[in-house]
Formats: sequence, C-alpha cells, structure tokens
Amino acid sequence: MPGFAAVPVALALCAGLMTGGPSPAPAAVASPAADCRAGPAGCYDLYTYGYTLGLHPFTEPDAVRRQLTDRFWLFPVSGGCAGRIRAGARCELLGGNPVEVEYIGDDFFQINTLPGHQLGRGMHIRFAFSRTLGFHTMTVRAWQDRPTECTGEVFCNGVNRAFAWVTWRVLAKTLYVTAYAA
Repeated sequence: MPGFAAVPVALALCAGLMTGGPSPAPAAVASPAADCRAGPAGCYDLYTYGYTLGLHPFTEPDAVRRQLTDRFWLFPVSGGCAGRIRAGARCELLGGNPVEVEYIGDDFFQINTLPGHQLGRGMHIRFAFSRTLGFHTMTVRAWQDRPTECTGEVFCNGVNRAFAWVTWRVLAKTLYVTAYAA
C-alpha cells in the first residue's frame, strides 16, 4: 500500500499522547437497518483512539473543535478545505484520500470517506473533544456500514489502524499546542 512504508518508523518515533489502546477486533457485520451516518451503533466498528490535548483550564471543548474546523489546515488535508470547513465540504486527506465533512456539532465533527479512498467509501470518522478537570481529550472513532476488502482483512485493517493512530496522534500534538489560542 502506498504511504505505509513509513508507518514502522513513525510508530517508533511516537510516544506519549495516546490514552488507551487500539480497540479490539472489529465487531460483526452491521445490521442492514443501521444508519451508520448517524453513529456507530449497529455498525462495523473499526477503532477508537483517545489522545490528551493537555491542560487548558479556560478553554471549552467547543473552542478546541472550532480551532480545528475554522483552521482546517491544522488537519492532515490537502485540496479545497484548508480554511474553514462546513458540513458537505469535500477534501483530500494525506495520500489523496477523498472525504466529505458529514457533521459539525458543538464538540465534535465527523467525516465520511468517498469513492477513491484507500479504505473504500462509507467509513465514518468522528473527532470528539471533551474536558475533565481542565484536561482536554480528543477521541477519534471510526466505523462503517460493512467491511471493505481492506477493513475485512486482518493484515490490511491492522496496518491502516496503525497508520490512523499515527496520523491522529500528529493531529493531537498539533492541537496540544494550538488549543492555547482557542
């Protein structure tokens, strides 16, 4: 897979900001009635990662979300979404992976993979922001309506989960610094 040769090196360089670990193996295939755009319940779970964004006692979670969605160049993105994003915006993540912004809430936003994404279309990734005792956390959760050729295979899914962990960790380190300006 293109772009994955650097994953072992990136993993070796990474330490620290992740809380918890990779989620267990994906659950069974989703029920046909599940509306996976609305949330992961009843869908094919891929991963959930939590990252600390540091101590920001005077910053609310919605301010951290706005910091990112109003300055989307902080996100690993190319194309037409480098400024402020809105629901329906389409961009490309690292490696030319097209996504659409599905939802933007007070303390979260969610993207959906489009045809041409290396993991296939229909993967939903939610970035949720929270604060406890002044410490901010970003939780990234990914799910699909059904597994693709890649996410249904152990090796490919494992490599992509590792790549996602590294990519979202870099985003978390960026927000760790920029949340002071939120």
